Amino acid sequence: QVQLEESGGGLVQAGGSLRLSCVASGRTSSSYSMGWFRQAPGKAREFVAVIISSGGSEYYADSVKGRFTISRDNAKNTVYLQMNSLKPEDTAVYYCAGGVRPPRLGSEIRDLNFYTYWGQGTQVTVSS
Repeated sequence: QVQLEESGGGLVQAGGSLRLSCVASGRTSSSYSMGWFRQAPGKAREFVAVIISSGGSEYYADSVKGRFTISRDNAKNTVYLQMNSLKPEDTAVYYCAGGVRPPRLGSEIRDLNFYTYWGQGTQVTVSS
């Protein structure tokens, strides 16, 4: 079993930055694909970014491309999401997710069902 715990959320003005962290504990593995999702009030949970276990390739939602950067430190069992140039529409609860294998199809990285483990989420609020 793997536990994921996010931190780093908060209130920030538009144009500001935040860095989210997700620490994994339990039966962790550097082979896991690690992703970030977010859910705004009244909306479905949506894909934000993922870093693939094999090769470390990164993929982003179009809405955050060029502003957000995902990275991982396997020695610390931690995944980060650096968020720059934040916009009010980035306001959401951000969730860390872990997939136990590399994706077989590109579309899998955006599918919630690909991910086995989920954190409890951290609130990000961007004021205008």
